[in-house]
Amino acid sequence: MQNDRRMFFVLATTVAILFAPTLAAAENPKATVYKTPTCGCCSKWIKHLEENGIDVEAKDLRDVTPIKKISGVPRTMASCHTAMIDGYFIEGHVPAEDIKRLLKERPEVAGLAVPRMPIGSPGMEGPNAKPYRVYAVGTDGSAKVYATHNP
Repeated sequence: MQNDRRMFFVLATTVAILFAPTLAAAENPKATVYKTPTCGCCSKWIKHLEENGIDVEAKDLRDVTPIKKISGVPRTMASCHTAMIDGYFIEGHVPAEDIKRLLKERPEVAGLAVPRMPIGSPGMEGPNAKPYRVYAVGTDGSAKVYATHNP
């Protein structure tokens, strides 16, 4: 009986170790990104997400405005692309670390936004980067600073 328990423990531990990478990969957040087909910075932002463990399905549209409206993105928070991830919208060049924090904390907001396209945000790297803010947008359209980044 004692040997059976030890054998079960050894077997269970071995299976856990062998399949841990597979299980972790299966738990990656999944984002659907709506963008225009010719937007280079959107493609760079998608690469940033993927490099940070977020699985992405990109959908090219001629006009992403309807997606923004349906998702509840206020005009003042708009950027070039909109993503949907686990019930939240992600508008613009939001860093993956902020998305992961959002998914971990699960605040009662509609989503996160980086308005416009600030130089220095993921996908908008380049010279003369400037600090920018990520906003948490409430279901009523109100916005509060969620994070500040100094690239």
